[in-house]
Amino acid sequence: MRILLVEDDPQLGDGLCVGLRQAGFAVDWLRDGHAADQALQSESFDFVVLDLGLPRLAGMEVLRNARRRDQAMPILILTARDATGDKVAGLDAGADDYLVKPIDLDELTARIRALTRRSAGRAAPVLTHGDVVVDPAAHRVTLAGEPVELSGREFSLLQLLIENAGRVLSRSQLEQSLYGWHDEPDSNALEVHIHHLRKKLGSELIRTLRGVGYTIPK
Repeated sequence: MRILLVEDDPQLGDGLCVGLRQAGFAVDWLRDGHAADQALQSESFDFVVLDLGLPRLAGMEVLRNARRRDQAMPILILTARDATGDKVAGLDAGADDYLVKPIDLDELTARIRALTRRSAGRAAPVLTHGDVVVDPAAHRVTLAGEPVELSGREFSLLQLLIENAGRVLSRSQLEQSLYGWHDEPDSNALEVHIHHLRKKLGSELIRTLRGVGYTIPK
């Protein structure tokens, strides 16, 4: 899952980037509201963590602009503003959650997982497809009850495909969710990850539609 982090505090932003990437997310970090607004107009993100007190364009305006464009990805406000009025204004403007600094990284990642489940219309905390069970919170995969070791990128790819079971995802869609601006994947990296998943979880799990993309059938 690709997250846009909008935070102008360099120390906090750097710490959040490290922690979220260690949790398995692809993270792009911007430090001002105008740059964030431009990025949201030109690129696709699965989730936004948004500060309010930003230079060049206030975080509230970034939020309002995204919702005016009918962008439906979850947006979590992360700010030092703890007044009830600020919380109400943020949620009424279209934020899905509001978290006050200082924050605990485990709580932040749990909220990201919960909001992602809700936006996908899914209640269960684990993903199941046949004998394959994916637990995003524990970052664990089992096949017929036996643990399967996956790399971070393999895990993210499997989670994305199962969450979209029955849909064909193009190479571009998959790469946008898996890789941030700081990543420089090899041209065949996606195919390598697909190959490893098939080898570990069964050759029939993921289907290739040549010239279209990849899918896990329902």
